Amino acid sequence: MSDIDLIARSPIRPVPPVQLVGGWEVSGSRSDAALTVTDCTPLAKVHVRAPWNGAMAKTLGVPFGRAARDSGELLIGAGPGEWLILAPVSTAPQVVKRLQAAAAESAPEEFVTVIDLTHGRALVRLTGAQAPDLLARLCPVDLDDEMTPNGSAFRSSLAGVATDVIREDRGGTRSYLLHCERSSGQYLFDVLLSAGESFGIGIDGFSAPGI
Repeated sequence: MSDIDLIARSPIRPVPPVQLVGGWEVSGSRSDAALTVTDCTPLAKVHVRAPWNGAMAKTLGVPFGRAARDSGELLIGAGPGEWLILAPVSTAPQVVKRLQAAAAESAPEEFVTVIDLTHGRALVRLTGAQAPDLLARLCPVDLDDEMTPNGSAFRSSLAGVATDVIREDRGGTRSYLLHCERSSGQYLFDVLLSAGESFGIGIDGFSAPGI
């Protein structure tokens, strides 16, 4: 670190009061609304590509379309032969190093790529019993429990934005992580606020560990 401390910023403007968490500028706002949206962009985001039925896939252990927790991280089968790992703030270098070592050990003959996407993507969490009702206004996918249960993951258009949608309930309450390109982050956040206005949506600021 130089004499000038570096501050990381999400593409989503933080609602005052603004504070620093793990070197990231985040909103310190707290909401007790029944439906809330949180900018979780500061979380580490690591992308892995490997053969869908290979040794690395077996090491990761999460199939396409599913998400599972492992030691404080969330492993997501984002596509055939494609995984997204979400981890606490500032841990991306360690996650990358660990996954590269795992690939070298368990899949030395496979072509595996491990890339830190933390600063190139936006991540938002929508939480509340009415979260599926809000998303139904923006997304064509059936969000019924039978079709998209807790732990499911899919990629769809959300208000015209290509988005990874991961259902990850919190304390028995519906909750979705929405992952998209950084350039679409502010737009997606604003659309969620607009679509959720009739539900009384509130902005809940990010707090560590956040995952």
